Amino acid sequence: MSTPPARDTIAAVATPPGIGGVGIVRISGPATPEIARALLGRLPTARHASFARFRSADGSTLDEGLALYFPAPHSFTGEHVLELQGHGGPVVLDMLLQAVFTHGARMARPGEFSERAFLNGKLDLAQAEAVADLIESASVEAARAALRSLDGDFSQRVRAINEQLIELRLYIEATLDFPEEGLEFLADKKIADRTRHLLVQIDSLRAATRQGQLLHDGMTVVLAGPPNAGKSSLLNALAQRDSAIVSPIPGTTRDVLRERIQIDGLPLHVLDTAGLRESDNAIESEGVRRAHEAMQRADRVLLVIDDCEEPGGGTRDLLSQLPGGTRVTLVRNKIDRSGRAPGAVATDIAEFAISAQHGDGLDVLRQHLKECMGYQSAGEGTFSARRRHLDAIERARGHVQAAQAQLAARRAELAAEELRQAQQQLGEITGEFTSDDLLGRIFSSFCIGK
Repeated sequence: MSTPPARDTIAAVATPPGIGGVGIVRISGPATPEIARALLGRLPTARHASFARFRSADGSTLDEGLALYFPAPHSFTGEHVLELQGHGGPVVLDMLLQAVFTHGARMARPGEFSERAFLNGKLDLAQAEAVADLIESASVEAARAALRSLDGDFSQRVRAINEQLIELRLYIEATLDFPEEGLEFLADKKIADRTRHLLVQIDSLRAATRQGQLLHDGMTVVLAGPPNAGKSSLLNALAQRDSAIVSPIPGTTRDVLRERIQIDGLPLHVLDTAGLRESDNAIESEGVRRAHEAMQRADRVLLVIDDCEEPGGGTRDLLSQLPGGTRVTLVRNKIDRSGRAPGAVATDIAEFAISAQHGDGLDVLRQHLKECMGYQSAGEGTFSARRRHLDAIERARGHVQAAQAQLAARRAELAAEELRQAQQQLGEITGEFTSDDLLGRIFSSFCIGK
């Protein structure tokens, strides 16, 4: 990627809002050396931390601390970068930032430092997103996965598949100049084998990407069922704290209660909903409506029933009331009263017997929640990923399958075009093919100063 023309010089506070021992102001752009001389009286030695007094335009001292200077192109953004590490008071940092602005810098947009790193070829797009993922990591495993993406593990796998796509395209496009020999060439078993191998590689990448997306986004699980079945008790048991009010009075939960928890590093968004029943109470009816709305958006619904007391109309009738296409697990709660053994129940659907109050069977249910999303314990090959990456891989896979069909029909030109489209879809992951709108959406979600 060619180096873009010189831009404005940008600056922002790179540490979180609030009071802390250290606060950092980061500056990047062509005017950085002049700003350093104005604030510090000198240009610091490159890549050496040195003590300095930070001065305003009238020469008065604003703060004192460490100055770090990284000349282009050997910096995070690929531009001249200066970091001023002073005291972490918001007033002090604002005074320092205003002094930087007086010398020609402007406030950085969210994610603009990382965006410049991408545009200057210091990071590809997947690596830039991994910077934000590392900052936002909610677990140790998620942080390790983000670091592997930042190191380029994800990008290398994408590029390896793209190289195979390019090589296969070259073989196929070569037949267009020799149509008679080309038909025989397209029938060669080696071409079919290469295409099948390509699909295997894409499937492997898709599985790893889905794992990485789980670590980043987590999954949404809705607790549903009749009143007083123990949904709130199950939420508290999964969260391992008293998040929801538990009462023997039916209909205690009227609204949707949301709780974010982790199971072996996997983020779960658990929603406790109102009991499913007909009611003349307007508030309870609204709660039931919201429960159905939440189930429609859920990755998984845990349908909780009292094992001592089958709901009216039977379990099958209750299952039939769920929104179409719902992925559901039946949870038989209160086995401490019914006497049923804890664990999986052998039926034609996913069914588990538990006691939310005493914890019996919860380990098996937790394992089931991981398995239903294809989750495995994060290993050395796990990297962080996002929904857009998985979508791009799905589209690329569809184009390779279409190319396979075109090859079987001996249509070389159409097969080559499908492979080109697949290559472009994968290129969106690393940023080789992308649009300004996509870049804007990605980097606007970053924090200011990164």
